[in-house]
Amino acid sequence: MSGLVLGLGDLSASMLPEVGGKAANLGELLAAGLPVPDGFCLTTEAYVQAVEPLGLADVHRALQNTPAEDLEALASLAARARSLITSAELPTAIAGEVLTAYRALAGVPVAVRSSATAEDLPFASFAGQQDTYLNVIDAVALLDAIRNCWASLWTDRAVAYRASRNIDPATVALAVVVQRMVDAEAAGVMFTANPVTGRRREAVIDASPGLGEAVVSGAVNPDHFVVDTASGSILQRRLGDKRTAVRPLPAGGTESVEQTAGGPGTQNQPCLTDAQIRELTALGSKAEAHYGAPQDTEWALDVDGKMWLTQSRPITTLYPPPGKVSLPENEQERPGPGEDLRVYLCFSLAQGLTRPLTPMGLAALRRIGSSVAAAAGFDVPDPRSGPPPYVEAGQRIFIDLTAAARSTVGRRIIPRVFDVMEARSAKVLRSVFDDPRLSITRRTPWDLLRHVLPIAARARVPEAAIRALVRPEAALKRLNRFTTEFNATLELPQGASPRARLNHAEGLLSRLFPNLPVVLPLAGLAFAMLGLAGRLLGAGRLFGAGEGGAGGDGAAGSRNTDLQPVLRGLPNNVTTEMDLELWQVATAIKSDAESLAVLTAEPPAVLAQRFVAGNLPAAAQTGVAGFLARYGHRAVAEIDVGMPRWRDDPTHILGVLANYLRLEDPERAPDRQFSRAAAEADAQIERLVAEARSRGRLRAVAVRAALRRARLFAGLRELPKFQIVLALAEVRKQLAAVGAVLAEQKRLARAEDIFFLDLAEAHRALDGADMQDLVAQRQGAYYLELERRHIPRMLLSDGTEPETLLTAVGSAAGALSGSPASAGTVTAPARVILDPVGAHLEPGEILVAPSTDPGWTPLFLTAGGLVMEMGGPNSHGAVVAREYGIPAVVGVADATSLLRTGQEVTVDGGAGTVVPLA
Repeated sequence: MSGLVLGLGDLSASMLPEVGGKAANLGELLAAGLPVPDGFCLTTEAYVQAVEPLGLADVHRALQNTPAEDLEALASLAARARSLITSAELPTAIAGEVLTAYRALAGVPVAVRSSATAEDLPFASFAGQQDTYLNVIDAVALLDAIRNCWASLWTDRAVAYRASRNIDPATVALAVVVQRMVDAEAAGVMFTANPVTGRRREAVIDASPGLGEAVVSGAVNPDHFVVDTASGSILQRRLGDKRTAVRPLPAGGTESVEQTAGGPGTQNQPCLTDAQIRELTALGSKAEAHYGAPQDTEWALDVDGKMWLTQSRPITTLYPPPGKVSLPENEQERPGPGEDLRVYLCFSLAQGLTRPLTPMGLAALRRIGSSVAAAAGFDVPDPRSGPPPYVEAGQRIFIDLTAAARSTVGRRIIPRVFDVMEARSAKVLRSVFDDPRLSITRRTPWDLLRHVLPIAARARVPEAAIRALVRPEAALKRLNRFTTEFNATLELPQGASPRARLNHAEGLLSRLFPNLPVVLPLAGLAFAMLGLAGRLLGAGRLFGAGEGGAGGDGAAGSRNTDLQPVLRGLPNNVTTEMDLELWQVATAIKSDAESLAVLTAEPPAVLAQRFVAGNLPAAAQTGVAGFLARYGHRAVAEIDVGMPRWRDDPTHILGVLANYLRLEDPERAPDRQFSRAAAEADAQIERLVAEARSRGRLRAVAVRAALRRARLFAGLRELPKFQIVLALAEVRKQLAAVGAVLAEQKRLARAEDIFFLDLAEAHRALDGADMQDLVAQRQGAYYLELERRHIPRMLLSDGTEPETLLTAVGSAAGALSGSPASAGTVTAPARVILDPVGAHLEPGEILVAPSTDPGWTPLFLTAGGLVMEMGGPNSHGAVVAREYGIPAVVGVADATSLLRTGQEVTVDGGAGTVVPLA
């Protein structure tokens, strides 16, 4: 065969640009010795030669100039492309080769399928966007099917998909697979890993009588089997009604046939015997072993009892199991069926970060994590690789919690911490602890204490706590002195060499944590004082956090509600101070007609360009510059040094200012709300003190002292991260300077590409290594990960996502349940925001977000309520919501998918419910 038509046995993965994903995968299956029906492939070159004279270049140019949002124009151009292709005859040379290959199959019925160069690839999600033609039985029908396959590259859906992802239409091409049809007794789909739970040692099979199209298209309720791939045991067996079967017609094509009740393969009869299920599972395991990754396969059982694989592609929805840095999934060490299970928590999500981290962002956090572990007395052989519990998956950070899960103390402490930080994770953790594979191996707290006590002793934490209790104002002054001295050590003198800058950046990362024990105890003391006050007042738990989760009931729940207002309008909170200062900038802009006109008329990106150029109106230019001088080191996803800071790109800040300027009700002004919240907190303290006085004067004195110290110190919970981010901004600044030098030396294409290297690679680049190819590869992987919407809170080492195994708890009809975070009820339109940069939030709307970090909080000032997929009563978003007095519910699973912008919803922050009204 020529380069236009190739036999399936001649294909391999290296030929993907020429034959597309489907055909390349079939060639790989044949090479692995797996049963695949005979056939051939028309290469993409055949497509190019066939359409070249048809005038598609004009369509390509028009598509490139059409916005992705203009679906009507895209559809019109797509229809034009399809018409050009289907109305033309195949070139004589191509048609001749096709018919020669077809005759070699002895003229049997064939299936004709598209094989796109972007289809069946990890993350591409193109599968099913082009057409399939079954039971094609003569030469004329075959040539028609090929033309129609080519035309299916230009369906409205496929064109819109490519436009939304900025794929150049001139670069796409389509190969076509022609395969002998299997006369199928039964057929269907098999996943070699469980696509719902993620468990890697479970195959999931859906089967139905006749052709597999009935299963693939969802036209039938199939038999469903779940199989343990290691033992062959059938773990689940659910028979579908299988009322419809797709059968071939004698003259070509297919028809849907109603099944006769009680016949073979119908409701009471499985399509496959147990032996056939195990045989199919074994074939799937061989395919997975060949590819080194779990597969989504299609299969058919012919009338003679032979099993065939007709397609195979990676399962794109599985989250990769965590492992040590940079090893692919098939090279990671995984526990065998009888070996220890490991438990991983997504640290990225715990930090409110859903997006992937850049390679340098990961490298920086590995270095910080190593310093934490070293300070705690753990052995860290290579600080750049991170401490032993640190692993990565999907360019996000996971922490190995196995030791804690096997410890009596860990099982008691960690869920309680998460009850107030991320309540749903606490629930998932408790369910994981019930797994019999995680037996307890440590029953004393000694392992924990021997790592915590040395840190506390070196930082003189007990002494600092006592001094803060006795003289709280003096403790704040000492803290201010420390932060001033720490900040003075961040900058490097001008004129430093690139190597010195890189070493300074790494040095900052290594000494960040040892300074934090000076800051952390005061914030911890605040919540200890709040807990003490609760106990003195008769409340056993803070915010209802305890063994059952985040909610409280009875007297304790009522008391916890009484304590919440004490933490509103807190002093000494750097994040609140930042937000209020930005509001003051908005107030100044509002009083200047020229600034007001510009900021309300132009989009944030344009405003950012004008600010950088220095040509905003004077009041706006001065106000924004002053704000960025103090807070420009902050950013959305700010723990990633690879993310631009606000001073690098002020688009987000200017967008928030534009939102503030739309706020017209003076009573909703954030500074007024904050002052009211502080006054209400003081009044609540007096009420609680009066209540305590009825039980004794000393009790009242103790309650007042505890609550006053809780208010004084609770806002400091934001300071450690503020200091870390300040240092990370300096690290970024030094790395950017190194990147500029490497770009000048042509070792990087752009200065910012340094954030797609790690620290060791940056050193190698300074030694002369060209990193441009590596950076391009990393950027491709990063942008693919940006498209991933679902990030698991927790994973097991066998790939299982424990949250998928939780039994849903019922609530009011249509209500979404989460954790109460900030009391109050509000009904308003929802605004679903996945990325705050440039986001538009009308005053009073309910902000619905996956999670938040301090980069989001300027939006809180005008929000009417908050709903988050992540978080607990003491998570960042919950704390800020309480301070601003807006109702909030956190830990609402899939809120950004289940709610839509503009939908009226009622948020009950006390009950922890969100009720969509329309």
